[in-house]
Amino acid sequence: MIRNFGNRVAQEIWETDSSKVVPRDLWVRAKALLTIMHGTTDLGDLKLKGQPPHLRLHKLKGERRAEWSVTIRLPWCITFRFKAGEFIDVKIENYH
Repeated sequence: MIRNFGNRVAQEIWETDSSKVVPRDLWVRAKALLTIMHGTTDLGDLKLKGQPPHLRLHKLKGERRAEWSVTIRLPWCITFRFKAGEFIDVKIENYH
């Protein structure tokens, strides 16, 4: 379940299915990934077969080592922290 959003971009996609920042051709996939995240309490569910392809779920390194990332389409990713079955500070960003 998504507890909160860490940036306006993720919140816009969630609430309006659109964004002024993210390219239009990524809106549907971004919303689908957020919907999957909101519907689960297990991080392992993002690795299951049948989910959108090429998620590239991975843990970040360095100063962001407490965060995870899934790929919308490079360079755009959804980043988040995961604790007690909740996705926290969910962001859509180009962090590369």
